[in-house]
Amino acid sequence: MSSSVAELTRELVAIPSHDDETAAGDAIERWLREETTAHVTRDAVGNVLARKRADGSPRDEPAPRDESDDRRSLAFVGHHDVVSPADSQIRDAPEPGEYVVEERDGRIYGRGAADMKGAVAAAMVAFREATPAERADLVFASFVGEEVGGVGARHAIEEGFLPDYAVVGEGSTNYSSPGVTDVVVAHRGRRGVTVTAHGVASHASEPEAGENAIYRAAEAVERVRDLEFPSVEVAGETLAGSVAVTEIDGGSAINVVPDRCSFTVDERTVPGERADLEILADVPGLEWTVDQDLPPMQCDDDAFAEATLEAARESQSGKPELVTKPHATDAGWLSQAGTECVIVGPSEPGEAHTRDESVSIAVLERCRETYRTIAESWPA
Repeated sequence: MSSSVAELTRELVAIPSHDDETAAGDAIERWLREETTAHVTRDAVGNVLARKRADGSPRDEPAPRDESDDRRSLAFVGHHDVVSPADSQIRDAPEPGEYVVEERDGRIYGRGAADMKGAVAAAMVAFREATPAERADLVFASFVGEEVGGVGARHAIEEGFLPDYAVVGEGSTNYSSPGVTDVVVAHRGRRGVTVTAHGVASHASEPEAGENAIYRAAEAVERVRDLEFPSVEVAGETLAGSVAVTEIDGGSAINVVPDRCSFTVDERTVPGERADLEILADVPGLEWTVDQDLPPMQCDDDAFAEATLEAARESQSGKPELVTKPHATDAGWLSQAGTECVIVGPSEPGEAHTRDESVSIAVLERCRETYRTIAESWPA
């Protein structure tokens, strides 16, 4: 496997990883073992992890830490799973099943180019190039299962993965202005809830003999509709949450009063705040379950955020800013566990998960340089 960011991106993007991330993880692990002297591991779910330090610890000797050690760790974090490709993104020949990868007009096209194998490649090259700051460990992590709720990140955290700081390579380009790669210091989370109303069935000719579950659900829907959305102020921006009823299902026949009706609620959460679903507690016959709860993220270490912003400034001619992001990433799981996180990455709004997904080669190089610079200067 080659070593430049563009070539490494093309090679990673070509590897299918929507149903099974194993081959992509194999390629990342092999590259790290061949190109670096880091200690490289692969955990039980397929996450690829590597660690190195300024004193050149060999790959078969992980950097030790204990409670009395004042070393700090900085991690580059990404994921190598992708969403399912469009038919046009899958190669028929000569390698059936591989993803189609094209390069034109300074961009690399293919499933996962933006989200987020390009950023993974930039982080890998920066990890190879950087000499960590004194008394700092530099960590690389590429997780599985980000697209399905952070499976890999949660497993790694449960197994003790907890860097002090992390730069997560999700998209932060074109947020404050076109052509600029910003530093994200907060993002929203997502809570998905299923609300079920129970009633008593009866013949529709005698509705008073039953308890109509749809009516109970309708009362609950109206209360959700009237909820106030929480918001917080971060980096001079208002990061606002939202709540929406997105699905409803109930009834079995035109002549039967239903005994069951359910609906789903999509809530976009913000750091430290939640919509008050307890307003449903006194609706009779109602219960709800949380189907998904992806945590929000906020960086509380201003010095780390500013140091990363300075590294981003040095890597580009534009003027990057501290910004917020509207959707959840693995940074939320790390932040919830205690890691101070920022997000810096090449993907642009509206680029991921599309039929013509692509990433700018120039911005990949910009991110590589930003990652290398922060790795060599932080912790200060």
